[in-house]
Amino acid sequence: MIFLGILLCIAGIGFLCWLLFTLAVYALPFFVGVTVGMWAYGTGAGPLGAFVVGISAAGVTLAAGRFIFTFVRPVWARLAVALLFAAPAAVAGYHATHGLAKLAMPSVGWQIAFSIVGAVAIGITAWVRLVAMAPPEPAMQTVVRG
Repeated sequence: MIFLGILLCIAGIGFLCWLLFTLAVYALPFFVGVTVGMWAYGTGAGPLGAFVVGISAAGVTLAAGRFIFTFVRPVWARLAVALLFAAPAAVAGYHATHGLAKLAMPSVGWQIAFSIVGAVAIGITAWVRLVAMAPPEPAMQTVVRG
């Protein structure tokens, strides 16, 4: 039974890490949605109104980011949007890795070291997924006339 418990624990941690890597791109819309939802709740919108406002803000943020990243041509603008989406993913990755590292090792120095490595890995993963979402630019457009 102990062996089965260890295997299930490892599988659970693996699943949570996979989920974190998969959802890292959506960290910025999530942060925006939570912030706007909390603001709406604080201004008296109520729980349901705050939820609707937060979900709407998250959706608008994600749609705007994808639209800008897809249709804007200057490289600096795409870089700025990708950094804007990857930075919150790296912060979320730091905190998630730090939480796991606290469970696994007692040394604070090693906890921080692993947390930084996790933040970099998840930030790079979010960056790569954002770049992969963009349509490829044509290298050369040639017109063949017959």
